[in-house]
Amino acid sequence: MSDLPPCPACASVYTYESVGVYVCPECAHEWSATPTETVTDGEKQITDANGNPLADGDSVTVIKDLKVKGTSLVVKVGTKVKNIRLVDGDHDIDCKIDGIGAMKLKSEFVKKS
Repeated sequence: MSDLPPCPACASVYTYESVGVYVCPECAHEWSATPTETVTDGEKQITDANGNPLADGDSVTVIKDLKVKGTSLVVKVGTKVKNIRLVDGDHDIDCKIDGIGAMKLKSEFVKKS
């Protein structure tokens, strides 16, 4: 059999890998195949797409076009985001993007500038 992890949302064992993410066919939940956070000395460390550690106040660059849910807006590749704030949750970066406003981003779609 395969060594794929079960779905964290519904615990289904029928997960599969697709383009760097794991997908659950039962509940359609997707999660990263590569961990973006590590625990060191009891403290969670969030990293960017290249594995560089992120901190509050860093500047990052978006590495993939991201659709803004509920609108027709798109955050384009290469958009620079200044003064990020790290938070707990699925989307682990809080920020403000010029022309769009306050957003939450996943650290796997940004690289440190």
